Amino acid sequence: MVIGLSIVIPVYRNAESIPHLLAALATVALRVRAERQIAVEVVFVVDGSPDESHALLAHALPGAPFTSQLLMHSRNFGSFAAIRSGLQTATGKFFAVIAADLQEPPELTVEFLDRLITGQYDVVVGCRENRQDPLSTRLASDMFWRLYKRFVIQDIPEKGVDVFGCNRAFRDRLLTLGESNSSLVGQIFWLGFRRSEVAYQRREREHGKSAWTLKKKVTYLLDSVFSFTDLPIRVLSVFGLFGVLMSVVVGCIVLVAKIFGGIAVPGYAATLLTVVFFGALNSLGLGIIGNYAWRAFENTKGRPLAVVMDLQQYDGKVCHD
Repeated sequence: MVIGLSIVIPVYRNAESIPHLLAALATVALRVRAERQIAVEVVFVVDGSPDESHALLAHALPGAPFTSQLLMHSRNFGSFAAIRSGLQTATGKFFAVIAADLQEPPELTVEFLDRLITGQYDVVVGCRENRQDPLSTRLASDMFWRLYKRFVIQDIPEKGVDVFGCNRAFRDRLLTLGESNSSLVGQIFWLGFRRSEVAYQRREREHGKSAWTLKKKVTYLLDSVFSFTDLPIRVLSVFGLFGVLMSVVVGCIVLVAKIFGGIAVPGYAATLLTVVFFGALNSLGLGIIGNYAWRAFENTKGRPLAVVMDLQQYDGKVCHD
């Protein structure tokens, strides 16, 4: 049976969840085979995990009721890089990406497949309706994604995206974006194509401890913002321009006050005017330089200027004498 669905799973410090993950994947594979006559392939990418994840998978996969591939990174490169490695190696017609911690239900892959197999969509993203996480985590996540939707990518769901499925055309286009220090979610929405959404409830983590540290969260935030918008630079430019205008107004007020004796301290007026004006001018200058730097950064990414989603050619009606 030809591989119809490839499920890509990055693995890092997931030894405790692997037995449960394999059991859930077996159920998914048997269901897809029975109901849709499609074979499932699962591609595990162990991203330099220091625990026994690779050994457990190597021992269990030969007896699994699905085709599988097991990749091992030489060190920890991050989940984004692991997903890319898995997508490059996967052989299916359709693809789904999920996490190994089982917080996103593996059954989502079936819903992705059902949308993709209709041919109406090229990519399907999983949208969290709710998440069983600590209150502080939920509040921080909700704030980030709301601001990201408001100021960076307007099409993104309010509660964010962690998992997705796609067809081969979308996968191939995604892999052409070879930039580092970027956001996979941002790239998915930047590409466009025909997109659909599937809502789900994010589960509480039952096995092991999350490797999603504060440092990784901050790095993800910076990569997600700086790779897809020049908003910080534009804010700095506007702030600098506004500051220059305000410095002129304040300067006029201080100068008038000095002339009419309202300022008795020697040198006060000159010091204030110098600090306000050149401080604002410095912000404006940084904003202008930042705009040039942003344009240079955009050119180094190597992203195409446009993406052709489909191409059809027609011979038309050929006339013969």
